Amino acid sequence: MKTPSCRAGSGWQNSRGGAESIFVEHVNQAGKTSTANTASLAALLRELVDEHYVISAAESKRPFECDGLPVYKQMPGLVVMPASTDEVRQVMRLCHQRKVPVVVRGAGTGLSGGALPHPDGVLLSLTRLAKILEIDPGAGLARVQPGVTNLAISEACAPHGLFYAPDPSSQIACTIGGNVAENAGGVHCLKYGLTVHNVLQLTVVTVDGGIVTVGCEGMASAGPDLMALMTGSEGMLGVVTEVTVRLLPEPSHLQVVLASFDELAHAGDAVTAVIAEGIVPAGFEMMDSHATRAAEDYVGAGYDTDAAALLLCELDGTEEEVRDGIEQVTAVFRRHSARSIRVSQNEAERLLFWKGRKSAFPAVGRISPDYYCMDGTIPRRMLSRVLTDIARLSRDYGLRVANVFHAGDGNMHPLILFDQSKPGELQRAEAFGAEILRICVAACGCITGEHGVGVEKLEQMLDQFSDSELAQLNAIKDALDPDGLLNPGKGVPTLKRCQEYRSA
Repeated sequence: MKTPSCRAGSGWQNSRGGAESIFVEHVNQAGKTSTANTASLAALLRELVDEHYVISAAESKRPFECDGLPVYKQMPGLVVMPASTDEVRQVMRLCHQRKVPVVVRGAGTGLSGGALPHPDGVLLSLTRLAKILEIDPGAGLARVQPGVTNLAISEACAPHGLFYAPDPSSQIACTIGGNVAENAGGVHCLKYGLTVHNVLQLTVVTVDGGIVTVGCEGMASAGPDLMALMTGSEGMLGVVTEVTVRLLPEPSHLQVVLASFDELAHAGDAVTAVIAEGIVPAGFEMMDSHATRAAEDYVGAGYDTDAAALLLCELDGTEEEVRDGIEQVTAVFRRHSARSIRVSQNEAERLLFWKGRKSAFPAVGRISPDYYCMDGTIPRRMLSRVLTDIARLSRDYGLRVANVFHAGDGNMHPLILFDQSKPGELQRAEAFGAEILRICVAACGCITGEHGVGVEKLEQMLDQFSDSELAQLNAIKDALDPDGLLNPGKGVPTLKRCQEYRSA
Protein backbone atom coordinates (compact mmCIF):
# COMPACT_ATOMS: atom_id res chain seq x y z
CA MET A 1 0.00 0.00 0.00
CA LYS A 2 1.21 3.45 -0.84
CA THR A 3 2.44 5.53 2.06
CA PRO A 4 1.29 9.15 1.98
CA SER A 5 4.11 11.50 1.15
CA CYS A 6 3.52 13.66 4.23
CA ARG A 7 1.53 14.00 7.43
CA ALA A 8 -0.16 16.94 9.08
CA GLY A 9 1.98 18.63 11.71
CA SER A 10 1.33 21.12 14.47
CA GLY A 11 -0.62 24.17 13.47
CA TRP A 12 -2.77 22.22 10.97
CA GLN A 13 -5.63 21.08 13.18
CA ASN A 14 -8.27 21.10 10.48
CA SER A 15 -8.59 21.41 6.75
CA ARG A 16 -10.29 24.81 6.84
CA GLY A 17 -7.56 26.44 8.87
CA GLY A 18 -4.82 25.06 6.61
CA ALA A 19 -6.63 25.94 3.41
CA GLU A 20 -7.37 29.47 4.58
CA SER A 21 -3.70 29.98 5.46
CA ILE A 22 -2.60 28.90 2.01
CA PHE A 23 -5.29 30.99 0.31
CA VAL A 24 -4.26 34.09 2.25
CA GLU A 25 -0.67 33.49 1.19
CA HIS A 26 -1.61 33.45 -2.49
CA VAL A 27 -3.86 36.48 -2.12
CA ASN A 28 -1.12 38.45 -0.45
CA GLN A 29 1.28 37.54 -3.24
CA ALA A 30 -1.16 38.95 -5.79
CA GLY A 31 -1.01 42.36 -4.10
CA LYS A 32 -3.65 44.88 -3.13
CA THR A 33 -5.74 47.18 -5.30
CA SER A 34 -6.89 50.52 -3.92
CA THR A 35 -10.48 51.72 -4.04
CA ALA A 36 -9.48 54.32 -6.62
CA ASN A 37 -7.85 51.68 -8.78
CA THR A 38 -10.95 49.49 -8.52
CA ALA A 39 -13.15 52.36 -9.67
CA SER A 40 -10.76 53.08 -12.53
CA LEU A 41 -10.79 49.41 -13.57
CA ALA A 42 -14.60 49.31 -13.42
CA ALA A 43 -14.80 52.32 -15.73
CA LEU A 44 -12.49 50.69 -18.25
CA LEU A 45 -14.40 47.40 -18.07
CA ARG A 46 -17.67 49.22 -18.80
CA GLU A 47 -16.16 50.30 -22.07
CA LEU A 48 -15.70 46.62 -22.99
CA VAL A 49 -18.85 45.02 -21.52
CA ASP A 50 -22.41 46.34 -21.20
CA GLU A 51 -22.29 48.57 -18.11
CA HIS A 52 -25.16 46.66 -16.49
CA TYR A 53 -22.92 43.60 -16.37
CA VAL A 54 -19.99 45.20 -14.58
CA ILE A 55 -21.05 44.97 -10.93
CA SER A 56 -19.33 47.01 -8.25
CA ALA A 57 -22.02 47.70 -5.63
CA ALA A 58 -21.49 45.66 -2.47
CA GLU A 59 -25.02 44.23 -2.17
CA SER A 60 -25.11 43.33 -5.86
CA LYS A 61 -21.86 41.42 -5.45
CA ARG A 62 -23.14 39.49 -2.42
CA PRO A 63 -24.56 36.50 -4.42
CA PHE A 64 -21.07 35.86 -5.79
CA GLU A 65 -19.20 35.69 -2.47
CA CYS A 66 -19.11 31.89 -2.34
CA ASP A 67 -19.86 28.76 -4.33
CA GLY A 68 -21.69 25.65 -3.08
CA LEU A 69 -19.34 25.45 -0.06
CA PRO A 70 -20.52 28.51 1.91
CA VAL A 71 -18.01 28.00 4.76
CA TYR A 72 -15.59 29.98 2.59
CA LYS A 73 -16.80 33.46 1.71
CA GLN A 74 -15.06 36.41 0.14
CA MET A 75 -16.55 39.48 -1.57
CA PRO A 76 -15.10 40.01 -5.05
CA GLY A 77 -13.52 43.29 -6.06
CA LEU A 78 -15.66 43.44 -9.21
CA VAL A 79 -18.02 41.08 -11.03
CA VAL A 80 -17.93 41.08 -14.83
CA MET A 81 -20.37 39.13 -17.04
CA PRO A 82 -19.16 39.08 -20.67
CA ALA A 83 -21.45 37.98 -23.49
CA SER A 84 -18.95 36.64 -26.05
CA THR A 85 -15.49 35.19 -26.52
CA ASP A 86 -14.32 38.55 -27.82
CA GLU A 87 -15.49 40.30 -24.66
CA VAL A 88 -13.71 37.66 -22.57
CA ARG A 89 -10.53 38.33 -24.58
CA GLN A 90 -10.75 42.06 -23.99
CA VAL A 91 -11.41 41.67 -20.27
CA MET A 92 -8.51 39.26 -19.88
CA ARG A 93 -6.17 41.51 -21.85
CA LEU A 94 -7.03 44.50 -19.65
CA CYS A 95 -6.68 42.54 -16.41
CA HIS A 96 -3.34 41.14 -17.55
CA GLN A 97 -2.04 44.60 -18.38
CA ARG A 98 -3.03 45.89 -14.94
CA LYS A 99 -1.97 42.67 -13.12
CA VAL A 100 -5.48 42.12 -11.79
CA PRO A 101 -6.35 38.60 -10.55
CA VAL A 102 -9.26 36.87 -12.32
CA VAL A 103 -11.48 34.11 -10.92
CA VAL A 104 -13.80 32.36 -13.40
CA ARG A 105 -17.25 31.28 -12.21
CA GLY A 106 -19.95 29.14 -13.78
CA ALA A 107 -23.20 28.40 -11.96
CA GLY A 108 -21.55 28.42 -8.54
CA THR A 109 -22.53 24.82 -7.75
CA GLY A 110 -18.94 23.77 -6.95
CA LEU A 111 -18.27 22.22 -3.54
CA SER A 112 -14.60 22.98 -2.91
CA GLY A 113 -14.40 26.77 -2.87
CA GLY A 114 -12.93 26.73 -6.37
CA ALA A 115 -14.88 29.86 -7.39
CA LEU A 116 -14.08 31.79 -4.20
CA PRO A 117 -13.50 35.37 -5.39
CA HIS A 118 -10.33 37.40 -4.98
CA PRO A 119 -11.02 40.47 -2.81
CA ASP A 120 -9.04 42.74 -5.14
CA GLY A 121 -9.75 40.96 -8.40
CA VAL A 122 -12.36 40.38 -11.07
CA LEU A 123 -14.90 37.58 -10.77
CA LEU A 124 -15.56 36.58 -14.38
CA SER A 125 -19.05 35.06 -14.55
CA LEU A 126 -19.76 33.14 -17.77
CA THR A 127 -23.51 32.67 -17.30
CA ARG A 128 -24.34 34.91 -20.27
CA LEU A 129 -22.37 32.63 -22.61
CA ALA A 130 -25.24 30.16 -22.68
CA LYS A 131 -25.88 29.31 -26.33
CA ILE A 132 -25.94 25.90 -27.98
CA LEU A 133 -24.03 26.86 -31.11
CA GLU A 134 -24.30 23.66 -33.13
CA ILE A 135 -25.70 20.14 -32.97
CA ASP A 136 -24.39 17.70 -35.56
CA PRO A 137 -26.33 14.42 -35.22
CA GLY A 138 -24.34 12.73 -38.00
CA ALA A 139 -21.00 13.43 -36.37
CA GLY A 140 -22.42 12.88 -32.88
CA LEU A 141 -21.26 16.17 -31.41
CA ALA A 142 -22.52 19.47 -30.04
CA ARG A 143 -20.68 22.77 -29.79
CA VAL A 144 -21.81 24.90 -26.86
CA GLN A 145 -20.81 27.89 -24.79
CA PRO A 146 -19.65 27.29 -21.21
CA GLY A 147 -22.77 28.72 -19.56
CA VAL A 148 -25.04 26.01 -21.02
CA THR A 149 -26.29 23.70 -18.28
CA ASN A 150 -25.37 20.04 -18.36
CA LEU A 151 -28.97 18.87 -18.66
CA ALA A 152 -29.77 21.37 -21.42
CA ILE A 153 -27.36 19.58 -23.76
CA SER A 154 -29.17 16.25 -23.47
CA GLU A 155 -32.55 17.95 -23.75
CA ALA A 156 -31.49 19.70 -26.97
CA CYS A 157 -30.16 16.46 -28.43
CA ALA A 158 -33.08 14.25 -27.44
CA PRO A 159 -35.07 14.85 -30.67
CA HIS A 160 -32.11 13.28 -32.52
CA GLY A 161 -32.06 10.22 -30.25
CA LEU A 162 -28.81 11.37 -28.63
CA PHE A 163 -27.65 12.31 -25.12
CA TYR A 164 -24.62 13.72 -23.30
CA ALA A 165 -23.40 11.07 -20.88
CA PRO A 166 -21.77 12.82 -17.84
CA ASP A 167 -24.60 13.64 -15.44
CA PRO A 168 -23.58 15.17 -12.08
CA SER A 169 -26.28 15.31 -9.40
CA SER A 170 -26.47 19.06 -9.99
CA GLN A 171 -26.95 18.63 -13.74
CA ILE A 172 -30.11 20.75 -13.79
CA ALA A 173 -28.02 23.75 -12.68
CA CYS A 174 -24.31 23.10 -13.23
CA THR A 175 -22.76 24.37 -16.46
CA ILE A 176 -20.59 22.57 -18.97
CA GLY A 177 -17.80 25.09 -18.34
CA GLY A 178 -17.81 24.17 -14.66
CA ASN A 179 -17.93 20.47 -15.61
CA VAL A 180 -14.76 20.95 -17.67
CA ALA A 181 -13.08 22.88 -14.84
CA GLU A 182 -13.73 20.09 -12.34
CA ASN A 183 -13.72 17.08 -14.71
CA ALA A 184 -17.20 16.21 -13.47
CA GLY A 185 -18.58 12.69 -13.56
CA GLY A 186 -21.97 11.55 -12.37
CA VAL A 187 -24.08 8.45 -12.16
CA HIS A 188 -23.22 7.20 -15.67
CA CYS A 189 -19.47 7.86 -15.67
CA LEU A 190 -18.69 4.20 -14.88
CA LYS A 191 -19.67 3.08 -18.37
CA TYR A 192 -19.41 6.30 -20.36
CA GLY A 193 -16.52 8.09 -18.71
CA LEU A 194 -15.87 11.46 -17.08
CA THR A 195 -16.03 14.87 -18.73
CA VAL A 196 -12.50 14.45 -20.12
CA HIS A 197 -13.64 11.34 -22.02
CA ASN A 198 -16.64 13.11 -23.55
CA VAL A 199 -15.17 16.47 -24.60
CA LEU A 200 -13.54 16.70 -28.02
CA GLN A 201 -12.40 20.30 -28.32
CA LEU A 202 -12.07 23.48 -26.27
CA THR A 203 -11.67 27.12 -27.20
CA VAL A 204 -9.59 28.75 -24.47
CA VAL A 205 -8.77 32.40 -23.80
CA THR A 206 -5.31 32.69 -22.26
CA VAL A 207 -4.38 34.90 -19.33
CA ASP A 208 -3.09 37.63 -21.69
CA GLY A 209 -6.15 37.57 -23.97
CA GLY A 210 -4.95 35.18 -26.67
CA ILE A 211 -7.05 32.34 -28.09
CA VAL A 212 -6.00 28.71 -28.37
CA THR A 213 -7.87 25.60 -29.43
CA VAL A 214 -7.09 22.27 -27.79
CA GLY A 215 -8.28 18.90 -29.03
CA CYS A 216 -10.15 18.38 -32.29
CA GLU A 217 -13.44 17.02 -33.55
CA GLY A 218 -11.79 13.73 -34.53
CA MET A 219 -10.95 10.80 -32.30
CA ALA A 220 -7.32 11.77 -31.82
CA SER A 221 -5.10 14.83 -31.99
CA ALA A 222 -1.35 15.21 -32.41
CA GLY A 223 1.10 16.11 -29.67
CA PRO A 224 0.71 16.17 -25.89
CA ASP A 225 -2.79 15.76 -24.52
CA LEU A 226 -3.61 19.39 -23.76
CA MET A 227 -7.29 18.50 -23.47
CA ALA A 228 -6.54 16.39 -20.41
CA LEU A 229 -4.40 19.21 -19.03
CA MET A 230 -7.17 21.79 -19.33
CA THR A 231 -9.94 19.48 -18.09
CA GLY A 232 -9.90 19.56 -14.31
CA SER A 233 -7.59 22.61 -14.17
CA GLU A 234 -10.16 24.59 -12.13
CA GLY A 235 -9.80 27.83 -14.09
CA MET A 236 -6.11 28.17 -13.26
CA LEU A 237 -4.74 27.83 -16.81
CA GLY A 238 -7.22 29.63 -19.07
CA VAL A 239 -10.85 30.61 -19.64
CA VAL A 240 -12.93 28.12 -21.64
CA THR A 241 -15.39 29.90 -23.97
CA GLU A 242 -16.51 27.05 -26.24
CA VAL A 243 -16.84 23.32 -25.66
CA THR A 244 -17.38 20.59 -28.26
CA VAL A 245 -18.83 17.48 -26.63
CA ARG A 246 -19.35 13.92 -27.81
CA LEU A 247 -22.97 12.74 -28.07
CA LEU A 248 -24.08 9.13 -27.75
CA PRO A 249 -27.14 7.26 -29.04
CA GLU A 250 -29.82 6.75 -26.44
CA PRO A 251 -29.96 3.06 -25.47
CA SER A 252 -33.08 1.22 -26.55
CA HIS A 253 -33.63 -0.43 -23.19
CA LEU A 254 -32.81 0.50 -19.58
CA GLN A 255 -33.63 -1.17 -16.27
CA VAL A 256 -32.44 -0.74 -12.70
CA VAL A 257 -31.74 -3.47 -10.16
CA LEU A 258 -32.38 -2.18 -6.63
CA ALA A 259 -30.86 -4.29 -3.85
CA SER A 260 -30.67 -3.84 -0.08
CA PHE A 261 -28.14 -5.31 2.36
CA ASP A 262 -27.88 -5.76 6.12
CA GLU A 263 -24.22 -4.72 6.17
CA LEU A 264 -22.28 -2.01 4.35
CA ALA A 265 -19.40 -4.44 3.85
CA HIS A 266 -21.66 -6.89 2.01
CA ALA A 267 -22.83 -4.14 -0.34
CA GLY A 268 -19.23 -3.01 -0.95
CA ASP A 269 -18.14 -6.56 -1.73
CA ALA A 270 -21.10 -6.97 -4.09
CA VAL A 271 -19.97 -3.93 -6.10
CA THR A 272 -16.50 -5.40 -6.52
CA ALA A 273 -17.92 -8.77 -7.50
CA VAL A 274 -20.23 -7.35 -10.20
CA ILE A 275 -17.33 -5.56 -11.91
CA ALA A 276 -15.15 -8.67 -11.54
CA GLU A 277 -17.78 -10.62 -13.51
CA GLY A 278 -17.06 -8.36 -16.50
CA ILE A 279 -20.37 -6.51 -16.18
CA VAL A 280 -20.20 -2.77 -16.90
CA PRO A 281 -23.36 -1.12 -15.57
CA ALA A 282 -24.43 2.23 -16.97
CA GLY A 283 -24.69 3.43 -13.37
CA PHE A 284 -23.80 1.81 -10.06
CA GLU A 285 -24.62 3.76 -6.88
CA MET A 286 -24.61 3.09 -3.13
CA MET A 287 -26.49 4.71 -0.25
CA ASP A 288 -26.24 3.88 3.44
CA SER A 289 -29.12 3.80 5.92
CA HIS A 290 -28.99 7.52 6.80
CA ALA A 291 -29.16 8.53 3.14
CA THR A 292 -31.76 5.88 2.27
CA ARG A 293 -34.17 6.95 5.01
CA ALA A 294 -33.77 10.62 4.19
CA ALA A 295 -34.36 10.02 0.47
CA GLU A 296 -37.36 7.80 1.11
CA ASP A 297 -38.96 10.39 3.39
CA TYR A 298 -38.26 13.05 0.76
CA VAL A 299 -39.49 11.42 -2.48
CA GLY A 300 -41.05 8.05 -1.56
CA ALA A 301 -38.97 5.97 -3.96
CA GLY A 302 -39.90 2.65 -2.33
CA TYR A 303 -36.51 2.08 -0.67
CA ASP A 304 -35.94 -0.50 2.07
CA THR A 305 -35.43 1.81 5.05
CA ASP A 306 -34.45 -1.01 7.43
CA ALA A 307 -31.38 -1.92 5.36
CA ALA A 308 -27.83 -0.84 6.18
CA ALA A 309 -27.04 -0.20 2.52
CA LEU A 310 -28.76 0.13 -0.83
CA LEU A 311 -27.35 -0.49 -4.32
CA LEU A 312 -28.79 0.81 -7.58
CA CYS A 313 -27.36 -0.90 -10.65
CA GLU A 314 -28.58 0.27 -14.07
CA LEU A 315 -28.15 -1.87 -17.17
CA ASP A 316 -28.63 -0.47 -20.67
CA GLY A 317 -28.42 -1.76 -24.24
CA THR A 318 -30.65 -4.05 -26.27
CA GLU A 319 -33.47 -5.88 -24.53
CA GLU A 320 -31.47 -9.12 -24.65
CA GLU A 321 -28.31 -7.49 -23.24
CA VAL A 322 -30.23 -5.94 -20.39
CA ARG A 323 -32.07 -9.18 -19.57
CA ASP A 324 -28.81 -11.14 -19.41
CA GLY A 325 -27.17 -8.39 -17.33
CA ILE A 326 -30.00 -8.40 -14.82
CA GLU A 327 -29.69 -12.18 -14.39
CA GLN A 328 -25.96 -11.89 -13.73
CA VAL A 329 -26.26 -8.93 -11.35
CA THR A 330 -29.07 -10.44 -9.29
CA ALA A 331 -27.11 -13.69 -8.96
CA VAL A 332 -24.09 -11.76 -7.63
CA PHE A 333 -26.26 -9.81 -5.19
CA ARG A 334 -27.79 -13.03 -3.84
CA ARG A 335 -24.34 -14.54 -3.30
CA HIS A 336 -23.45 -11.47 -1.23
CA SER A 337 -26.42 -11.76 1.10
CA ALA A 338 -28.81 -9.23 -0.40
CA ARG A 339 -31.90 -9.00 1.83
CA SER A 340 -34.13 -7.83 -1.05
CA ILE A 341 -33.84 -7.38 -4.82
CA ARG A 342 -36.21 -5.42 -7.05
CA VAL A 343 -36.04 -4.79 -10.80
CA SER A 344 -37.73 -1.75 -12.34
CA GLN A 345 -40.72 -2.88 -14.39
CA ASN A 346 -41.30 0.27 -16.40
CA GLU A 347 -39.75 3.64 -17.18
CA ALA A 348 -41.68 5.43 -14.44
CA GLU A 349 -40.39 3.05 -11.78
CA ARG A 350 -36.82 3.31 -13.11
CA LEU A 351 -36.96 7.10 -12.89
CA LEU A 352 -38.45 6.90 -9.39
CA PHE A 353 -35.56 4.71 -8.21
CA TRP A 354 -33.11 7.29 -9.56
CA LYS A 355 -35.11 10.22 -8.21
CA GLY A 356 -34.37 9.01 -4.70
CA ARG A 357 -30.63 8.81 -5.37
CA LYS A 358 -30.44 12.15 -7.17
CA SER A 359 -32.41 13.78 -4.35
CA ALA A 360 -30.17 12.37 -1.63
CA PHE A 361 -28.20 15.56 -1.01
CA PRO A 362 -31.22 17.84 -0.44
CA ALA A 363 -32.92 15.00 1.44
CA VAL A 364 -30.03 14.74 3.91
CA GLY A 365 -30.28 18.51 4.35
CA ARG A 366 -33.72 17.93 5.92
CA ILE A 367 -32.36 15.70 8.70
CA SER A 368 -29.41 17.81 9.79
CA PRO A 369 -28.89 21.58 10.26
CA ASP A 370 -25.68 21.35 8.21
CA TYR A 371 -23.65 18.77 6.35
CA TYR A 372 -20.14 18.69 4.93
CA CYS A 373 -19.92 16.88 1.59
CA MET A 374 -16.60 15.10 1.04
CA ASP A 375 -15.26 13.83 -2.28
CA GLY A 376 -12.61 11.13 -2.45
CA THR A 377 -11.87 8.23 -4.78
CA ILE A 378 -10.60 4.78 -3.89
CA PRO A 379 -10.04 1.49 -5.72
CA ARG A 380 -13.25 -0.56 -5.72
CA ARG A 381 -11.54 -3.40 -3.87
CA MET A 382 -11.05 -1.07 -0.89
CA LEU A 383 -14.72 -0.10 -0.51
CA SER A 384 -15.52 -2.34 2.43
CA ARG A 385 -12.35 -1.42 4.30
CA VAL A 386 -12.76 2.34 3.80
CA LEU A 387 -16.46 2.27 4.74
CA THR A 388 -15.51 0.43 7.94
CA ASP A 389 -12.87 3.08 8.68
CA ILE A 390 -15.39 5.90 8.10
CA ALA A 391 -17.85 4.22 10.50
CA ARG A 392 -15.09 4.06 13.13
CA LEU A 393 -14.23 7.75 12.62
CA SER A 394 -17.92 8.61 12.90
CA ARG A 395 -17.94 7.09 16.38
CA ASP A 396 -14.64 8.74 17.31
CA TYR A 397 -15.77 12.23 16.25
CA GLY A 398 -19.33 11.81 17.49
CA LEU A 399 -20.80 12.86 14.14
CA ARG A 400 -23.18 10.93 11.90
CA VAL A 401 -22.24 10.21 8.26
CA ALA A 402 -24.59 9.65 5.34
CA ASN A 403 -22.72 7.82 2.58
CA VAL A 404 -23.89 8.52 -0.97
CA PHE A 405 -21.51 7.73 -3.78
CA HIS A 406 -20.67 6.37 -7.21
CA ALA A 407 -19.80 2.88 -6.02
CA GLY A 408 -18.86 1.52 -9.44
CA ASP A 409 -15.87 3.84 -9.86
CA GLY A 410 -15.03 4.23 -6.18
CA ASN A 411 -15.96 7.94 -6.01
CA MET A 412 -17.19 8.45 -2.45
CA HIS A 413 -19.32 11.31 -1.13
CA PRO A 414 -19.59 10.92 2.65
CA LEU A 415 -21.90 13.61 4.06
CA ILE A 416 -20.77 14.54 7.57
CA LEU A 417 -23.79 15.77 9.55
CA PHE A 418 -23.23 18.56 12.08
CA ASP A 419 -24.70 21.70 13.59
CA GLN A 420 -22.67 24.83 12.89
CA SER A 421 -24.45 26.67 15.71
CA LYS A 422 -22.78 24.39 18.28
CA PRO A 423 -19.29 25.63 19.25
CA GLY A 424 -16.51 23.55 17.78
CA GLU A 425 -18.74 21.24 15.72
CA LEU A 426 -17.77 22.75 12.35
CA GLN A 427 -14.08 22.34 13.19
CA ARG A 428 -14.74 18.74 14.27
CA ALA A 429 -16.55 18.04 11.00
CA GLU A 430 -13.66 19.50 8.98
CA ALA A 431 -11.10 17.47 10.90
CA PHE A 432 -13.23 14.36 10.29
CA GLY A 433 -13.35 15.16 6.57
CA ALA A 434 -9.58 15.60 6.41
CA GLU A 435 -9.16 12.15 8.00
CA ILE A 436 -11.46 10.61 5.39
CA LEU A 437 -9.30 12.04 2.59
CA ARG A 438 -6.12 10.75 4.24
CA ILE A 439 -7.74 7.31 4.39
CA CYS A 440 -8.45 7.57 0.65
CA VAL A 441 -4.79 8.40 -0.06
CA ALA A 442 -3.62 5.54 2.15
CA ALA A 443 -5.91 3.21 0.20
CA CYS A 444 -4.10 4.16 -3.04
CA GLY A 445 -6.88 6.56 -3.93
CA CYS A 446 -7.24 10.29 -4.52
CA ILE A 447 -8.45 13.31 -2.52
CA THR A 448 -11.01 14.28 -5.14
CA GLY A 449 -13.10 12.58 -7.76
CA GLU A 450 -15.10 15.39 -9.31
CA HIS A 451 -15.39 18.29 -6.85
CA GLY A 452 -11.90 19.63 -7.40
CA VAL A 453 -9.33 20.91 -4.92
CA GLY A 454 -10.25 24.59 -4.75
CA VAL A 455 -9.50 26.09 -1.36
CA GLU A 456 -10.93 23.21 0.62
CA LYS A 457 -8.33 20.55 -0.14
CA LEU A 458 -5.08 22.49 -0.43
CA GLU A 459 -3.77 20.89 2.73
CA GLN A 460 -4.65 17.41 1.46
CA MET A 461 -2.69 18.09 -1.72
CA LEU A 462 0.34 17.91 0.55
CA ASP A 463 -0.77 14.46 1.66
CA GLN A 464 -1.38 13.31 -1.90
CA PHE A 465 1.77 14.56 -3.67
CA SER A 466 5.49 14.70 -2.98
CA ASP A 467 7.55 17.88 -3.24
CA SER A 468 8.83 16.93 -6.69
CA GLU A 469 5.30 16.22 -7.96
CA LEU A 470 4.02 19.55 -6.62
CA ALA A 471 7.01 21.28 -8.24
CA GLN A 472 5.87 19.90 -11.60
CA LEU A 473 2.34 21.18 -11.04
CA ASN A 474 3.66 24.61 -10.08
CA ALA A 475 5.89 24.61 -13.17
CA ILE A 476 2.86 24.04 -15.42
CA LYS A 477 1.03 26.89 -13.69
CA ASP A 478 4.07 29.19 -14.06
CA ALA A 479 4.42 28.35 -17.77
CA LEU A 480 0.83 29.31 -18.62
CA ASP A 481 0.21 31.98 -15.98
CA PRO A 482 3.61 33.35 -14.86
CA ASP A 483 2.11 36.19 -12.81
CA GLY A 484 -0.32 33.89 -10.98
CA LEU A 485 -3.38 35.93 -11.98
CA LEU A 486 -5.79 33.08 -12.83
CA ASN A 487 -7.70 31.81 -9.80
CA PRO A 488 -4.86 32.48 -7.34
CA GLY A 489 -4.78 30.53 -4.10
CA LYS A 490 -6.55 27.47 -5.47
CA GLY A 491 -5.70 23.97 -6.57
CA VAL A 492 -1.95 23.74 -6.01
CA PRO A 493 -0.16 24.96 -2.85
CA THR A 494 3.01 26.99 -3.31
CA LEU A 495 6.35 25.28 -2.78
CA LYS A 496 7.04 27.67 0.10
CA ARG A 497 3.94 26.44 1.88
CA CYS A 498 4.90 22.82 1.18
CA GLN A 499 8.25 23.33 2.90
CA GLU A 500 6.64 25.00 5.90
CA TYR A 501 4.08 22.21 6.15
CA ARG A 502 6.65 19.42 6.06
CA SER A 503 8.88 21.07 8.65
CA ALA A 504 6.03 21.79 11.10
